[in-house]
Amino acid sequence: MANGTHILTGLSAYLDLDKYRYAFFVFFLALYALILCTNGTIIHIIWIHRNLHEPMYIFIAALSLNSLFFSTAIYPKLFVDVLSQGKSGSHTACLLQLFCFYTFGASDFFLLLAMAIDRFVSICKPLQYATTMRTSDVTIFLALAWLLPACQIGTGTLMIVKQKMCTFISVGIFCNNSANKLLCVRSQMFVAYGVFIFLSILVLPVLSILLMYIRIFIVVHRHCDGAWQKATDTCLPHLIVLICFSFLAVFDVIMNRMESKIPKTVRLIMMLQIVEYNPLLNPIIYGVKMKKIRKQIKSIKWF
Repeated sequence: MANGTHILTGLSAYLDLDKYRYAFFVFFLALYALILCTNGTIIHIIWIHRNLHEPMYIFIAALSLNSLFFSTAIYPKLFVDVLSQGKSGSHTACLLQLFCFYTFGASDFFLLLAMAIDRFVSICKPLQYATTMRTSDVTIFLALAWLLPACQIGTGTLMIVKQKMCTFISVGIFCNNSANKLLCVRSQMFVAYGVFIFLSILVLPVLSILLMYIRIFIVVHRHCDGAWQKATDTCLPHLIVLICFSFLAVFDVIMNRMESKIPKTVRLIMMLQIVEYNPLLNPIIYGVKMKKIRKQIKSIKWF
């Protein structure tokens, strides 16, 4: 594979950028600015208020920070594509975007898993909470949430680098796993590792989270002394984010397998949902549903 190989990317394959180039640029710039402002507000509020320096809120701040990383891996390149009307990009740049996209996407699931563990211990084993969720433990959870996906996705990306690329096709508005179609031959080891990544960064974390929340709701159902309200207030936002992001992640996999059978308009809409829905959903849900955060947002003097 030559480093000079180019791959078709961008919105040109889906939209008429000749007439509405600047309209699309303003639209995506507004989305990116909104993502920066909303997630930045959540991070700032949690950072400056000491009463929010608890594991649950630290994980929420980490989730917002991860959304900023995730969006920054997508939107600047999208701006360039819209303004330049360029369809091509280097293979190296595509793989870098692919690495960032899946690393930060997977980190979302691991951060949600850490939040589920925090809620599980807090509600089901409150006497062990102080010893289980110490500052050092929270730091370890955060480090693993970013390092594990980076190592796993990084290994997969290196495997792609070593493969020969033959096809010159469009991979969509950004580089995702559809870039694998550029490979001449996919070895059995490469396919097996792809299945391993899918199970380890999506299936296992999601199943673990769901099992913990099922356990939480069983426990609080047996103790109806106000515990149910506490559980729904703190767990429901996590579940909403988990379900929405899991749906989009599964669609990303399905789209790669059945791209030819999915209408182009549907593919475009879902690809845009993937890059905008969760970064916008996280701060809105946590800003509305978490009482302490909502209280601090209301107290902000915006003007």
